[in-house]
Amino acid sequence: MARWTCPSCEREFGRTNQSHVCVPAGTVDETFAPHRPEWRLIFDAILAHVEDLGPVHADAVTVGVFLKADRTLAEVRPRARAVDLWLALPHAIDDERVRRTLRMSAGMVANVVALTSAAQVDDQIRAWLTEAYHAASA
Repeated sequence: MARWTCPSCEREFGRTNQSHVCVPAGTVDETFAPHRPEWRLIFDAILAHVEDLGPVHADAVTVGVFLKADRTLAEVRPRARAVDLWLALPHAIDDERVRRTLRMSAGMVANVVALTSAAQVDDQIRAWLTEAYHAASA
């Protein structure tokens, strides 16, 4: 996985001079510190699955953690009432667990699922993460 590091914010990206909002990189611990301890367990369950798929970079900032293969495959955003998992896929997911979809680009859709326990990182979530990983690794 070739990476480019922005000289201003020191965050890693898949393409040289990739467009992004320069915000300082942080740590996963810093991102989850102000939130419920169980939110970190949700992130850990997501990360464990993605790491089983292959190389992944966890880009932690204040609002959440961007999981990246060659490109971003998911965002994990801790909130007051849940952890929002944004899955970057080439299509919208038609499932009651998806609370909203957002067009990211011509060929990519963010599918947002709210999670409140690590047990919710089940076979279906892992299948979507696997699909997102492969889409971000192409």
